[in-house]
Amino acid sequence: MCGISGYYSFHKSISSNNIIEMNYALKHRGPDDEGFWLCNKNDGASFSGNDSTDKIKEQFPVIIDEEIKIALGFRRLSIIELSEKGHQPMLSENEQIIITFNGEIYNFRKIRKDLEALGYSFRGTSDTEVILKAYQEWGNAVFSKLDGMFAICIVDLTQQKIILSRDRVGMKPLFYHQSDAGLVWASEIKAILKNEWVTPEINWNGVYTNFLFQTTLAPYTCFQNIFSLEPASFMTVDLNGHTITKEKFWNLPEESKERISEEDAEKKIDELLAESISEQLYADVPVAIMMSGGIDSTLITAKATPFSENVNTYTISYPFSEEEVEKASLAARYFGVKHQIKEVNDDEALENLKENIQHFEEPYSSFEVLINAAKFAQDHEFKVVLSGNGADELFAGYSHTLKLKRWLLMRNFNFLKPLIFTKDPFSLRVKNYFSQDNMFDFFRQSQISMMPLQVKDVLKPEIYKQITTDLSLYHTSENKSYRGYFEYDMKYSLSSHHVFRDDLSAMKYGVEFRYPYLSNKLIDYVAALPENIRFNGAKNKPLLRKAAEKYLPAEILNMPKRGFSFPVHHFLKNEKKVRDFITVHLESLKKRDFFNSQTIDEWWKHQEHEYDWVKIWQLVTFELWYQKYFEK
Repeated sequence: MCGISGYYSFHKSISSNNIIEMNYALKHRGPDDEGFWLCNKNDGASFSGNDSTDKIKEQFPVIIDEEIKIALGFRRLSIIELSEKGHQPMLSENEQIIITFNGEIYNFRKIRKDLEALGYSFRGTSDTEVILKAYQEWGNAVFSKLDGMFAICIVDLTQQKIILSRDRVGMKPLFYHQSDAGLVWASEIKAILKNEWVTPEINWNGVYTNFLFQTTLAPYTCFQNIFSLEPASFMTVDLNGHTITKEKFWNLPEESKERISEEDAEKKIDELLAESISEQLYADVPVAIMMSGGIDSTLITAKATPFSENVNTYTISYPFSEEEVEKASLAARYFGVKHQIKEVNDDEALENLKENIQHFEEPYSSFEVLINAAKFAQDHEFKVVLSGNGADELFAGYSHTLKLKRWLLMRNFNFLKPLIFTKDPFSLRVKNYFSQDNMFDFFRQSQISMMPLQVKDVLKPEIYKQITTDLSLYHTSENKSYRGYFEYDMKYSLSSHHVFRDDLSAMKYGVEFRYPYLSNKLIDYVAALPENIRFNGAKNKPLLRKAAEKYLPAEILNMPKRGFSFPVHHFLKNEKKVRDFITVHLESLKKRDFFNSQTIDEWWKHQEHEYDWVKIWQLVTFELWYQKYFEK
C-alpha cells in the first residue's frame, strides 16, 4: 500500500518543488490519492496535490512552491478505510506528531482495542491512525508490536525528532540519502534522485555484491550515499543537533532449549498459518491468491477457504511451466475455488522488457514474471494478492540447502585451492568451490551469480581496485550448521532480494502482495525450533510438507521444487530478438570503459554451462540501469 517520500534540510530551506517531484515519481505506487505536509521550525501545514481526491482538495490548499525545511509526501493505494479518513500525511489532534506509512498492519484491530481500553478514540478505521496513536502511547516500542509490513516516517515536533522505521524482514522498502545538506528518504530510489541534493553516482561496492548475489546487500545500494534502511530497525534524526542514530527493535530468536515433538510443531504451524491467513485476507477491496502449483501457495489457498466464501486464485503460465499450471488447476478444482490462468507468451514477455528491467533500480539476473502477475491482478481489479513467498527461506525450501552437509565436510579440503593452476571454466568452478571458507561463502555460491574471480576478470583494473572485496561486514553469526545458513537466507535472500523485487513488481501496477508465511508469530516459532525438526538435509521443506499432508493432494505434495521464474536460458538460445537485444546492449556497455571488452566477448560467445547466461544478463541489465539513471 502506498509510497512515502520526504526530506529534512539541516541548514537552509529548499524549494517544495523537490517533494512534489519526488512524490510524482511514486505515482504508480498510489494512484488513488496524494498528500503533503510542509514545515519550517514548528510551523507545519497540510496540502493537497494535483492527484488528491476532490474532498481532500476541499480540505487542504494545493501545494505551491515555497522554501521549506521539512517536507513529507504521500501516494495512496486505498486498501483499508477507503474514505478520506485514511488520508496521509496524518496528524495527531494537536498536530505535533505527523505520520506517513506504507504497508499493512494485520494486528491493528487488536492494538486498537488495547488503545481504546486506555482511553483513546478514533475518527476512522485505518491502521495508520492506530500506529499514530500507538506511537503516542508507547513511543519507539510501538514498532515491535506491529505484525505486518511497513515503512514508516514519524515527525515528532514535541520531541524534535524524525523517525524512520522498517518491518522485521523488509517486506516494504525504505531508502535514504544522507549528506551534509540533509536527509532524503523514499519508498523507491527513483524518487530520491529527484531531490536537488542528490546526484547519481555509481557505488562499485554495491555493484560488486549485486554481481555476486543477484542483489545488492543492504544497507548499501548501487548508488553512492543512498542506503537501504535495514529491516527490523529504526533511525532517529535529531532536529536540533542533526545527529542520526540507528537501533534494532527485533532479532531472530535463538533456538529454544525446550523439547518439542515433530507432531506438536506441525500442529502449531498449522494454527499459526491459519491465524496469519485469516488476518491477511482482511481488506476493503478484492483479494486474490497467486498459485504457482507448488506447496506454499496451494496450502494458503487450502487454508483460506474456511475464512472466505469467495476465494479467487490465478496462475501465471509461461514457457515450460505446464506442470505447475496443471497442478494449480488441479488444486483449484480440488478446493472448489475460482481460478484463472494468465498465459505469458514470448511476445508478451518481451513487451516493455527494457522499461521493466529499468524499474528495478539496480542490475538484475532474470526476467521478472511477477510484473506480469501484478499486471494481471490490476487488470482484474485485485488490489491485494496473497503470495507464498517466504516459505522457502523459513522452512529450508531451496535445493542448495540439501548440499549443506556435504559442504561442511568438503570445506576441510579447501587447502587444495592454491594447487589449481589451470584457468579453464571447470577449473575455475572447482577453485571457486574450494574458496568457500565460511557459511557466508557457501550462501554466496548458492545464489548462482558471478564468481569473485569472474567479477575481477570482467571489470577494468582501475574500477576493480575501488572495490572492497572483503565482505566480512555482511557476516552474521557464522554458525556452522543449518542455523547459520538460515540467518543468511532470511537476511539476504528474503529481505534484500525476494520481497524487495516483489514490492517493486507489484507496486508498479498499484497492487499489494501479502505474505502469510511471514507473520511475526510464525517466524518467531519456526526460527526457535530445533534444527532436526525443520531441516534434515534430505528433503526440502520437511516440516511444512508434514503440516500440509492433511490439506493437499498427493500430486502437489510430491511435486519437485521449481522456482517461479521465466526460462531466460531458453530465450537466449532460441529467440533472435533477445539475442539482438543483448548484442546491442553489450556493445553499448563496452564503450563505457568500465568493463573488459575481451572478457565480455568471450562470455557471450561461449555459453556452455547451464547458468552461463546469468552473468551475461547481469551485464545487460547493468547497461540498462546505467542508461536509465546516469544518462540525461
